[in-house]
Amino acid sequence: MPLYYFDLRDGEALSADEEGTELLDIECAQVEATEFLADMVVDLTMRASRPSGHFMSIEVRDADGPLFTLGFTFTARRRH
Repeated sequence: MPLYYFDLRDGEALSADEEGTELLDIECAQVEATEFLADMVVDLTMRASRPSGHFMSIEVRDADGPLFTLGFTFTARRRH
């Protein structure tokens, strides 16, 4: 099975995945990245400590290089 690497971009900072995850194919990698990104959204919503407009993404690559990126811009608006 191929190795897929899930690098986390938090604003300008990039945390590279050094270990990788064995998955069947790119579709499985997309599901894995989507679930991880959803967990990040929940975490940000719970602590809401990031400034509005904060960008985060998962950059997925394999041994040959970049495959795709999933990302979001976190925006929290509260009514007073």
